[in-house]
Amino acid sequence: MAYSRMSCKFLGKAGKLANKNELNPDASPQAAYGARLRRTREDQGLSQVELGVQVGYSGPHISQVENGRKLPSLKFSKRVDIALGTGDAFERAWREMRQASLLEGFPEYVEHEGRAAELRLFDIGLIPGLLQTPGYARCLADSKVRRGVMSPDQAEELVAFLEERQAALVRPNPPTVMIVLDESCIRKRVGGPGVMGAQLDRLLEFAEQPNHQLQIATFDIGERHTLYLPVYLLTLPDMTVLAYAESQARGHLEREPLAVWPLLTSYHQLQAEALPHKASVAMIEEVRKDYL
Repeated sequence: MAYSRMSCKFLGKAGKLANKNELNPDASPQAAYGARLRRTREDQGLSQVELGVQVGYSGPHISQVENGRKLPSLKFSKRVDIALGTGDAFERAWREMRQASLLEGFPEYVEHEGRAAELRLFDIGLIPGLLQTPGYARCLADSKVRRGVMSPDQAEELVAFLEERQAALVRPNPPTVMIVLDESCIRKRVGGPGVMGAQLDRLLEFAEQPNHQLQIATFDIGERHTLYLPVYLLTLPDMTVLAYAESQARGHLEREPLAVWPLLTSYHQLQAEALPHKASVAMIEEVRKDYL
């Protein structure tokens, strides 16, 4: 069947409209990001391919981000802000989107963590994020990708986010950091011998710093173990103490003293039961020999 030039032009436009995925910006932060990107790009008269050329990504990549099928990265967002002249709008949108994927209460905890005068941490099963090496963190993130818990892009952002947290604690007047690790943290192998060996080396380096204290809560503590979920306690410059605790599915930042003090008491009781700093270092060194 033959079509006139006008009818072909009409069908081309109709096809574009039919293929255009109308996102509901209120559906999710990712949908809001995509809808905003499409609207801003179209307002400036740019095609997806044209914007892609300016930011160093393909037209299909731009399309996937706009349709909510691909998670944008921080690098992508910064380049979009430059190309579209939007200041840091898309970078801020990316940070809001990333925070929305974290457990409730954790983004706010991280804001306080970066300015705390003192940190008391307890973790079980895994080395806490602030002490993870890039290789250890990467293994955990890759495992989540394989299990379908997150996308490869989200895994990249998770590792980058961890590096930001660690960097925030490197300051002229660094905080005092006290960490109690359940013995399972140093016994559970993550990655190959190289990854786990490097992670144990990182713990030993941490323990050498004068403002750091590291203790191991050994398995033989038994019923005297006072904490069974990760708990982080922050002392802010004004001496306010905040507590953050999390389960597998949710986290909670607590400010009320009546709720914070019982957690602080449990932490101190666990410190009393755990190995002293020197003995804890000796245990880590012994475990480290398994990875030589």
